[in-house]
Amino acid sequence: MSKRQVSITQVIRASSDAIFGLLADPRKHTLIDGSGTVLAPRAGAPERLSLGARFWMDMRMGLPYTVRNQVVEFEEGRLIAWRHSGGHRWRWRLEPLAGHSTRVTETFDWSTARGGVLFPLLRLPAKNRVSMEETLERLADLTERRPREREQAAAPPSS
Repeated sequence: MSKRQVSITQVIRASSDAIFGLLADPRKHTLIDGSGTVLAPRAGAPERLSLGARFWMDMRMGLPYTVRNQVVEFEEGRLIAWRHSGGHRWRWRLEPLAGHSTRVTETFDWSTARGGVLFPLLRLPAKNRVSMEETLERLADLTERRPREREQAAAPPSS
């Protein structure tokens, strides 16, 4: 492992297939994004990512911008990573566990980024770590509980 990356791991009580399904669908990235910067995929994004797939995301960090991504690592149900136009990568590794659970590791890897030497000065690794923790919580919330249970939990108490 390079020193120019940060990873967060969490065990989620859901199958790796269910989790991978969300990660491989760029239309769902807004739902799982813990940073609040992912707005929406651009028109023409594939419904399901695969090795070599390209997709563009509308983003906002202060000002709106668009980022181009390409899937550079892919193993169905186990691994997916995409490289941003700046060269850094977001990687998701899923390890199925007993009891219908999955160990999920999200990695922000700037070892191949253009200008990556500036990332620590901009505090991106620390900021991304916090966002990644929130992302894994969102991913768990979306996959661990059925939608009906979430609706019931959000409903006001009956009198």
